[in-house]
Amino acid sequence: MKEGIIASPGIVIAKALVYEKILVAVDKNKVEDTAAELIKFQNAVKKSHEQLESIRVKAVSELGEEEGKIFEAHAMVLDDPEFVEGVEAEINDNNLGADYAVKIVTDRFYDIFDQMDDPYFSARAADIKDVGTRVLQNILGIVQADLSSLDEDVIIIADDLTPSDTAQMDKKRVKGFATNIGSRTSHTAIMARSLEIPAVLGLGNVTETVKTGDMMVVDGLSGKVCVNPTNEQLESYENEKLKYLNYLKELEELKDLDAVTLDGRKVELVGNIGEPNDVAGVLKNGGVGVGLYRTEFLYMNSDVMPSEEKQFAAYRSVLEGFPKGPVIIRTLDIGGDKKLPYLPMDDELNPFLGLRAIRLCFKEVGLFKIQLRAILRASVYGHAHIMFPMISSITEVRQAKAILQDCMKELDEEQLPYDKDVKVGVMIEIPSAAIAADIISKEVDFFSIGTNDLCQYTLAVDRMNQEVSYLYDPFNPAILRLIKQVTATSDKKDNFFTGMCGEMAGDPLAAVLLLGLGLYEFSMSALSIPQIKKIIRNVRYEDAKNIADAALNMETGEEIMDFVQESMKKLNLNI
Repeated sequence: MKEGIIASPGIVIAKALVYEKILVAVDKNKVEDTAAELIKFQNAVKKSHEQLESIRVKAVSELGEEEGKIFEAHAMVLDDPEFVEGVEAEINDNNLGADYAVKIVTDRFYDIFDQMDDPYFSARAADIKDVGTRVLQNILGIVQADLSSLDEDVIIIADDLTPSDTAQMDKKRVKGFATNIGSRTSHTAIMARSLEIPAVLGLGNVTETVKTGDMMVVDGLSGKVCVNPTNEQLESYENEKLKYLNYLKELEELKDLDAVTLDGRKVELVGNIGEPNDVAGVLKNGGVGVGLYRTEFLYMNSDVMPSEEKQFAAYRSVLEGFPKGPVIIRTLDIGGDKKLPYLPMDDELNPFLGLRAIRLCFKEVGLFKIQLRAILRASVYGHAHIMFPMISSITEVRQAKAILQDCMKELDEEQLPYDKDVKVGVMIEIPSAAIAADIISKEVDFFSIGTNDLCQYTLAVDRMNQEVSYLYDPFNPAILRLIKQVTATSDKKDNFFTGMCGEMAGDPLAAVLLLGLGLYEFSMSALSIPQIKKIIRNVRYEDAKNIADAALNMETGEEIMDFVQESMKKLNLNI
C-alpha cells in the first residue's frame, strides 16, 4: 500500500500498464556545420507541427474543443519568436548542435513558468517541456511507446504524463493513473479529472514497485494505491466504489438547486476561470457565475500586448455565458513570479513585495486603461464586476477608480455603451487591507478574500518552499480572525458582500467554517462546486455560526481543524 496526492477522485480496480518512456539524454556538443544544424532544427519543428495537428484533431474528437486548445498552445510555442530565435542563436552564435540548443532554450522557458507561485501558471511548465521534448525526439529520431490502441482495461503507471501522452492514449481502456511525480494542478491531474478517472500522483517510486500485469487498486478518495490486493481488500474496495458512485448521483441531483442552508441562508457558489473555455465547466457543475476571472492568461498566451478588441471579445464571451450571474473580472495580476516577454521589468530583490498587480498597472497606465475600457465595453453583455488585486490601502483604491472614471469619460465621448453602475471591488490579500476593511469598504461594492496570498503575507511563509511550507495554514487563528474582520465589515453595509476566491473556498473541510464566519460567495474550481453545495444544503447556518465562534477562540490551526472535523461528523456532514 502506497500513499500519494489525490489528483482525481474515485476508485478503480484494473491491471497495471507500466509506461516507460525512452529518456532523451542530450550532451553539450559543438558543431562546425551550423547550417546543417539549423536545417535539422527547422525540419524537426515542421514535423512537430504536423504531429501536433494530428493530436489536436484526435483530442477535439474525443475530448472536445477545450482539450484541443492545449495543442494549439503547443503549436504557438513552436512559432514563438523567442523560442525559435533563441534556438537559432544558440546554434549560430555558440556553435551548438540543434539538440543541445533546443534543450537549453526549453529549460530556460520551463524554469520561468515552473518558478511561478500561481499553480494555474506553473502548470504550463509541463506544456513547454512537452513541446521541447517533442522537437528533441524528432531531431534524434526517437519514437515512444504507443498507448493509442489497448487490448484491455488498464491503469497507467508512469513517472509522469505529458499532454501528448494523455491525448493519444486509448480513452476507452485507460481507467486510472498512478505516477511517481505530479500535483493537483499538474496536467496529469487536470486530464484525469477531465476524463473523470481516478488518479493518485506523487507516489515516489511506483514505477519501480509495480509490474505490467499486476492487479491494482487506485483509490482517489484516500490517495492510496494497492498492488495485488487480497480478496478481502478487493471486496472492501468494491463496496467503497459503490458508495462513491451513489454519492456522485446525489451531487448530480443538486446541480440546478440553490446553495441554501437548512434554515434559509443562501450563498453563491461560483467558479474560478482563466479563459472563456472554462465557462462550460462552471455551468456543468452548477456554478451561478464567476468569482475570479484571471485575465493574465490573455496576456501570457500572447506574443504581443492583447488589444482592446481582443480583450473585449474574451470578456464578452464569458459574460454571455452567465446572463443572470455575476462575473468578477480581476484586472491584470502580473509581476512577482509572472512576467511578460513584451513588458520588460527589472529584477527585484523581493518581487512578491514589489512591482506587481495594481502597482504595475499604476506604472503602466496605458496598459491598464486598455483593459478597463475592454471590461467596461463588455459590461453591457452581463453583470460585470471589476476587481483590483494587491490593494493595500484606500489610497490605491481611489487611484484605480480615478483611472476607471477617465475610461468612462472616454467611452462617453466616443458614444460607446457600458454599464454605468458596474460594481467595483478589491481583493483582500494583504493584511493591511483586511485590517482596514472598514475604511476601504467606503470606496467599493464588494470584497473577495484571496487566501493564498493572505496566508503567505500574514504568516510570512513561502508555500512553495518545502523548508517552511508547513507554516502555511489557512486554519491558523490569525487568518480566521482576519476573515471575520472582513465579513463583519460587509455585514454592516447594505448591498455589499464578501466572497473568497482562494483555494480555501473550495475545501470541503473549510465550507461550514467559512459559512459560519459570514462568507456570502464561494469561488472555486468548477469540480469543487457540487461537493460544497451538498455541504451547504445539509447544514443550518446557526450551527455553522456556532462552529465558527468556537473556532475563533482556539489557539492553533491543528486544534481548529480537529474541532471542525469532529463537528461535521456530529452533523452527519461526510466529506
